[in-house]
Amino acid sequence: MLYLNDCAIVCALGSGREAVQRRLLDEAKSGLRVSDVCSPGRPLPLGRVDAALPDVGHLPLPLRSRNNQLALAALAQIRPAVDAAIARYGSARVGVVVGTSTSGVAAAEAALAAHAHTGALPQDFHYGQQEMGSPADLLARELGAGGPAYVHSSACSSSAKALASAARLIRMGVCDAVVAGGADTLCGFTVAGFGALDSVSAAPCNPLGAQRDGINLGEGAALFLMSREPAAVALCGWGESSDGYHMSAPDPAGGGARLAMTAALRRAGIDADAIDYINLHGTATVQNDAMEARAVADLFGSAVAVSSTKPFTGHTLGAAGAVEAALCWLAMQDDNPDGKLPPHLWNGERDPALPSLNVAVPGARLGRPLRWALSNSFAFGGSNATLVFGRTR
Repeated sequence: MLYLNDCAIVCALGSGREAVQRRLLDEAKSGLRVSDVCSPGRPLPLGRVDAALPDVGHLPLPLRSRNNQLALAALAQIRPAVDAAIARYGSARVGVVVGTSTSGVAAAEAALAAHAHTGALPQDFHYGQQEMGSPADLLARELGAGGPAYVHSSACSSSAKALASAARLIRMGVCDAVVAGGADTLCGFTVAGFGALDSVSAAPCNPLGAQRDGINLGEGAALFLMSREPAAVALCGWGESSDGYHMSAPDPAGGGARLAMTAALRRAGIDADAIDYINLHGTATVQNDAMEARAVADLFGSAVAVSSTKPFTGHTLGAAGAVEAALCWLAMQDDNPDGKLPPHLWNGERDPALPSLNVAVPGARLGRPLRWALSNSFAFGGSNATLVFGRTR
């Protein structure tokens, strides 16, 4: 069994487990705020992190970025547990696997803007700040971890795949513990890119809704300490597929999504009807929601509770799989004995063209602890990942 011993999260809902759990399960309060910070002259709802972030002045210049600040903020929340694991197993037996899609691209944007104004790049800019491997290098350096350290960058499935990779490292005997998760940062590059695809909504996103018209972007970081040491929640299954249907559009039939979900259930050793709750990828784009709703209905029927948590956090891209895994982890802890579910924030107007799913409204609860949760992450190019979490006590 591969246990999630500790969890850290920083996102638009707040920093730390207590703040995020309260905003999500008790208050059902979105963290989105309207801003034009990444789209001058075009205010958009964004899931921006407002928490104070750690200083990175002590780091080599290539590792100084806002993205790495988010990663450090998350690491601080689980640092004692990770240090204890390193002391127990030895640094060479502790790995780092994270996902990102932007890394330090925001630093490059600022540097290029300065260059356009002054004719020179700022002294505090280094090309290495936007290297995809930077977050793993940072975390391994900070921890003194000597095991494998690498990054997945497969767009929106990145950090879900990082958790699956961490599990494989432990199962293969390469590591005894792994720090796994993801970090991604808002920047003009992603806002403009999704805008060019006509996929960004100027209003709060409306997953599964009849009037849904695109995503709200966000940023955040979530990290787990994973090992074989027993804990309340385990990563019991994972499934990955690559349907390669289109560069940016999902397979309308949902074949790759079903493959990932089926593989995750099979690896967990459970049937579809055992799942209590599904955290949808739920981007609120026309095509993603249609594909996912059909695939979920085909496999699970219409009774299982579902929600998209992106209206709370924004779509955190490469960090989304880990951030949403953390929201599942929070809902499965002992301090949620009634099984309060992450709710679905939307206008309530269902799309009649979609299967009717059992959407978890604010205040929805199972009346017992949440036993099994499934989380989907579907990315550009048909890179699909599904995780299954089980409560172990």
